[in-house]
Amino acid sequence: MNKTDLINALSEETTFSKKDVSRVLDALTRIVERALKQGKKVSITGFGSFLISERPARKGINPATKEKIDIPKVTVPKFKAGKNLREIVRSAHL
Repeated sequence: MNKTDLINALSEETTFSKKDVSRVLDALTRIVERALKQGKKVSITGFGSFLISERPARKGINPATKEKIDIPKVTVPKFKAGKNLREIVRSAHL
Protein backbone atom coordinates (compact mmCIF):
# COMPACT_ATOMS: atom_id res chain seq x y z
CA MET A 1 0.00 0.00 0.00
CA ASN A 2 1.45 3.36 -0.99
CA LYS A 3 0.55 6.84 0.26
CA THR A 4 -2.25 7.32 -2.29
CA ASP A 5 -3.80 3.97 -1.37
CA LEU A 6 -3.57 4.87 2.31
CA ILE A 7 -5.24 8.25 1.73
CA ASN A 8 -8.04 6.58 -0.25
CA ALA A 9 -8.59 3.93 2.45
CA LEU A 10 -8.58 6.51 5.25
CA SER A 11 -11.01 8.68 3.32
CA GLU A 12 -13.40 5.77 2.85
CA GLU A 13 -13.06 4.64 6.48
CA THR A 14 -13.60 8.10 7.99
CA THR A 15 -15.72 9.83 5.31
CA PHE A 16 -13.26 12.75 5.45
CA SER A 17 -12.23 14.24 2.13
CA LYS A 18 -9.05 12.96 0.51
CA LYS A 19 -7.65 16.51 0.77
CA ASP A 20 -8.24 16.60 4.55
CA VAL A 21 -6.83 13.10 5.04
CA SER A 22 -3.76 14.03 3.00
CA ARG A 23 -3.19 17.11 5.19
CA VAL A 24 -3.49 15.05 8.39
CA LEU A 25 -1.16 12.35 7.06
CA ASP A 26 1.42 14.95 6.01
CA ALA A 27 1.16 16.62 9.44
CA LEU A 28 1.58 13.26 11.20
CA THR A 29 4.69 12.55 9.14
CA ARG A 30 6.19 15.95 9.96
CA ILE A 31 5.44 15.57 13.67
CA VAL A 32 7.02 12.11 13.84
CA GLU A 33 10.07 13.34 11.90
CA ARG A 34 10.46 16.35 14.20
CA ALA A 35 10.13 14.24 17.35
CA LEU A 36 12.69 11.70 16.14
CA LYS A 37 15.06 14.50 15.16
CA GLN A 38 14.82 15.73 18.76
CA GLY A 39 15.59 12.22 20.05
CA LYS A 40 12.03 11.59 21.25
CA LYS A 41 10.04 8.38 20.91
CA VAL A 42 6.56 8.46 19.34
CA SER A 43 4.20 5.78 20.67
CA ILE A 44 0.75 4.91 19.36
CA THR A 45 -0.80 2.55 21.90
CA GLY A 46 -1.70 -0.81 20.39
CA PHE A 47 0.01 0.02 17.09
CA GLY A 48 3.68 0.63 17.79
CA SER A 49 6.48 3.06 18.44
CA PHE A 50 8.77 5.10 16.25
CA LEU A 51 12.19 5.60 17.79
CA ILE A 52 15.80 6.18 16.91
CA SER A 53 18.41 3.48 17.12
CA GLU A 54 22.17 3.81 17.05
CA ARG A 55 24.23 1.21 15.25
CA PRO A 56 27.77 1.13 16.64
CA ALA A 57 30.88 1.54 14.51
CA ARG A 58 32.24 -1.76 13.22
CA LYS A 59 34.70 -3.39 10.87
CA GLY A 60 33.53 -4.56 7.49
CA ILE A 61 34.81 -5.93 4.20
CA ASN A 62 34.34 -4.38 0.78
CA PRO A 63 32.87 -7.32 -1.18
CA ALA A 64 34.34 -6.11 -4.48
CA THR A 65 37.94 -5.72 -3.30
CA LYS A 66 37.93 -7.81 -0.09
CA GLU A 67 39.57 -4.78 1.56
CA LYS A 68 38.84 -4.27 5.27
CA ILE A 69 36.98 -1.05 5.97
CA ASP A 70 35.79 0.88 9.00
CA ILE A 71 32.03 1.43 9.05
CA PRO A 72 31.13 4.47 11.20
CA LYS A 73 28.34 4.49 13.76
CA VAL A 74 25.00 5.57 12.36
CA THR A 75 21.69 6.72 13.83
CA VAL A 76 18.62 5.30 12.08
CA PRO A 77 14.85 5.49 12.53
CA LYS A 78 13.19 2.32 13.79
CA PHE A 79 9.62 1.09 14.17
CA LYS A 80 8.71 -1.39 16.88
CA ALA A 81 5.30 -2.99 16.39
CA GLY A 82 2.94 -2.97 19.38
CA LYS A 83 1.37 -6.07 20.86
CA ASN A 84 -1.97 -5.67 19.04
CA LEU A 85 -0.31 -5.22 15.66
CA ARG A 86 1.99 -8.21 16.24
CA GLU A 87 -1.01 -10.38 17.15
CA ILE A 88 -2.98 -9.27 14.08
CA VAL A 89 -0.08 -10.05 11.76
CA ARG A 90 0.70 -13.34 13.49
CA SER A 91 -2.91 -14.57 13.28
CA ALA A 92 -3.18 -13.55 9.62
CA HIS A 93 -0.22 -15.77 8.69
CA LEU A 94 -1.13 -18.97 10.50
